[in-house]
Amino acid sequence: MKKFLSLPQEKQNKIVTAAMTLFGEVGYKKAYISEIASAAGISKALIFHYFSSKKGLYAYLVYYTGKIVMTEAQHDRDTVGKDFFERALITIKFRLSLKSRYPAMNDFIESVYKEDDDEVAADIERLLAIAKDMHAGISLAPGEEKLFKSGVDPLQVVKLIENYAEGIVYTFGADDAVDTAAAQAESCLKMLRTVL
Repeated sequence: MKKFLSLPQEKQNKIVTAAMTLFGEVGYKKAYISEIASAAGISKALIFHYFSSKKGLYAYLVYYTGKIVMTEAQHDRDTVGKDFFERALITIKFRLSLKSRYPAMNDFIESVYKEDDDEVAADIERLLAIAKDMHAGISLAPGEEKLFKSGVDPLQVVKLIENYAEGIVYTFGADDAVDTAAAQAESCLKMLRTVL
């Protein structure tokens, strides 16, 4: 691992992006080191030199993804003192921003939810625990039922917003602007909120 981390950042990024892209597209079992190496513009032997195995590479990607998500979540998701709707919008903006800046990582995380290979089960559990934290901002705190318009079931709205957040992030493309998508999300959230 030290040898990989001593590479120039651009070369590290190329290898990480190639690996996340392939794992994201075909899953762990069907991803071949030779294809990752080819996409990264290096030899298969170098991948093994840096990570010792496909599992080693996958474990590194889980670590790398978790580190980015946790670091950026602490920096970009200050939800202290915010109400449900503010937290939901912060979470959606955070996830859109991550997908915009790290599209291969987002696809990798999505693929982890479908991965069933026992060889990487422990790594998957770690990443899913981190990914669960990404969703933590979309939950209802005690007493926040009063924030919703009359006649609206708050628990149903929470589920609706979770699904909406998944959908908007899933359909967000490389050509889309984060600000435009976030403004659309904010507009939708306002429709459900009572005026305080």
